[in-house]
Amino acid sequence: MFSPSFLCHIQVGLLLNGFILKFYIGQAQQQASSSLMVYLKNLTAADFLLCLSLPLRIANYGSKSFIIQRLYCSCGTSAFYMNIYASIIFMCYIAANRYRKIVHPSGTHVLQSVRAAHIISMVTWVFLLAPSLTYSILFFITEKPLTFTPSRCEPLFSASISLLFKIVHTLCSIIFLLVFISLVFFYYSTSRRVLQAQQRRLASSEKLVKSRRNMLVLVSIFCVCFVPYHLVRLPGTFLWNSCSVGPVLYYLKEVAIMVSVFNICLDPVVYLFFCKTFWAQVRKMSRRVDDPNEQTNEPGE
Repeated sequence: MFSPSFLCHIQVGLLLNGFILKFYIGQAQQQASSSLMVYLKNLTAADFLLCLSLPLRIANYGSKSFIIQRLYCSCGTSAFYMNIYASIIFMCYIAANRYRKIVHPSGTHVLQSVRAAHIISMVTWVFLLAPSLTYSILFFITEKPLTFTPSRCEPLFSASISLLFKIVHTLCSIIFLLVFISLVFFYYSTSRRVLQAQQRRLASSEKLVKSRRNMLVLVSIFCVCFVPYHLVRLPGTFLWNSCSVGPVLYYLKEVAIMVSVFNICLDPVVYLFFCKTFWAQVRKMSRRVDDPNEQTNEPGE
């Protein structure tokens, strides 16, 4: 049921994110980086790695092999969720970066430097990788022996893995909630700043309107992809063995995961709106017959 959709996500996601990675590689030697570009590159990496983690999920859907399920439940799920939350966190970093530039345009905070962005990104990956590796190793060490192949991963969990699973997903839900609140705050503050500029008839009001639009794009993609999943994820973690609601929550969770994976297809829109150079490259490729001296109308800041 879900395999064709995930297969489509892989194809589109690899195509779009592969093109973006190629763009980044081509631009690496041509221009100085910025903190925003650092976060955009890490978001691209998270999306690309998420694409690579999907084939194991598809194989698990279509196979009754116990070996495939063990690989999926140990390594596949940890890699999948690590990159999902990497996308969530880096979207928050991008929004915070733009918020700081819009609300405090005159000053440059130390956290907006390229060096700080690299350090923050590295710490983020370590923070996400540590529980993922712990889960995978602990799964193989404490795996429950079964005489049948279950349809889901939870029956394979030992008591320690089950506890770790609940703790990790509770923390992930808290991360999502904090990011969601932050994005709403950033968009509200940006909108208020735009309104103040328009009331004062400032020359920068048009640029601020574009900034608000860009922030709205980011918040909209975040809400479409990740809000449905988190509405069912936490209840599903604690009520999966309930005879009455467990099966319903399982299928709701799978549908919500399918929606969240759509993030790998929508994130390229973020690059179009937040990176002028990338937008210009797309325009150049799609309109090669245009006059090279013609000015490109960019949506970025």
